[in-house]
Amino acid sequence: MSETGEAAMADMTFGARLRRATDRRGPLCVGIDPHTQLLSAWGLDADVAGLERFSRTAVEALADRVAVLKPQSAFFERLGSRGIAVLEKVVSEARQAGALVLLDVKRGDIGSTMQAYAHAYLDPVSPLAVDAVTASPYAGFGALRPMIDTAMAHRRGVFVLTLTSNPEGASVQQARAADGRTVAQTILDEVAAVNGHAQPLGSVGAVVGATVGDTGHDFSRVNGPLLAPGLGAQGAAPGDLREVFGDALGAVLPAYSREVLKHGPSVTGLRDSAAKILDQCRAALDHAP
Repeated sequence: MSETGEAAMADMTFGARLRRATDRRGPLCVGIDPHTQLLSAWGLDADVAGLERFSRTAVEALADRVAVLKPQSAFFERLGSRGIAVLEKVVSEARQAGALVLLDVKRGDIGSTMQAYAHAYLDPVSPLAVDAVTASPYAGFGALRPMIDTAMAHRRGVFVLTLTSNPEGASVQQARAADGRTVAQTILDEVAAVNGHAQPLGSVGAVVGATVGDTGHDFSRVNGPLLAPGLGAQGAAPGDLREVFGDALGAVLPAYSREVLKHGPSVTGLRDSAAKILDQCRAALDHAP
């Protein structure tokens, strides 16, 4: 990317950069999840060398063509400082190739600890600075303010867990508060309040599993991106997105991982798989190429 292009991007909010990326490259987020089964399937050892080969091959194959790459931090953290060093390379190389990087860290804490997480992932001076992170609101949505405020200050984004694809989540997320709203709906309403009337899209998003079906929640006023994991290996298909999101399809960012990564270590295999899935997502979301 040219210096002029980088400067223009730096002046845009995360929501605006995400909308531009999906308009140009299509609505697709691909996870980089180097768990041991995939490493083995690629003929790699579950060590730092295998982690680096796997992750940087995924970046080589996809970072110049998909809108968003989503490394799962835990798979890098498990190898200590050398694993984090690989993650730093992955983040840097992916962003240099034009992909937005959403780091899947699911952090959720309070006060100064949450602020430290925010500095680690969202402050441009950090070697782990990314475009957006995932966060858990279950210490209370207000506890996310240090992360959200830091994201807004640096034109980054936060995706807040709302209706997750794991079946255990429903007992908490769909429980009802005293005012009759579900916990998930209160989170959606809080996200909507942060985003306000941002154009073309707010920078705080919600994570809503593509496997949850029609839950009756209102996504229409969120005015932020709706990250939809659970597609592919977890059982959901692009055709399920309309049932989950209804009229909010225009804000949905489908997320795939194993369904793409299983076609490695071939760079061509990874690219062909991502292209095929992107076509399916475009058709399901009525997103013109």
